[in-house]
Amino acid sequence: MHTIPVERGLSKAELYQTLIPQIEALISSENDLIANLANVTAVLKTAFDFLWIGFYFNKNNELVLGPFQGPLACTRIEIGKGVCGTAAAEKKSIIVPNVNEFSGHIACSSLSKSEIVIPLVFKDTTQMVLDIDSEQLNDFDEIDKKYLEEIIALIKKQHYA
Repeated sequence: MHTIPVERGLSKAELYQTLIPQIEALISSENDLIANLANVTAVLKTAFDFLWIGFYFNKNNELVLGPFQGPLACTRIEIGKGVCGTAAAEKKSIIVPNVNEFSGHIACSSLSKSEIVIPLVFKDTTQMVLDIDSEQLNDFDEIDKKYLEEIIALIKKQHYA
């Protein structure tokens, strides 16, 4: 059984820096993608207590809900629609300080105020996206983007490389 201690009182960057080697050790010892994604969502939820953290898989050019932590979620999202679909289509990370100002935002939860989406791109195709929603406006920044992209890179290395 694995546990990942979460130190309180650290800056956001310090917390990510503490978590990333632990996440790498955790997922490197497991070959099942779903198991690893479930644990990654649990670690991030425990560490940051964001409203919603989860993955969507690209299946037949549609994002389909995967492992997540938080309230009920949208089950399917069309590629190119909403924040997740836009990140998948553009193959780049998107930070949305206020979801109400994002044209075409899909409101899976009315509690969501800000969002960050990080795609995992392999062989020029978005395989999945990591989606994180917060109840706070402007809760995500370049620090989150940098370290969440590192986590996605670890997942890609373990399961797609």
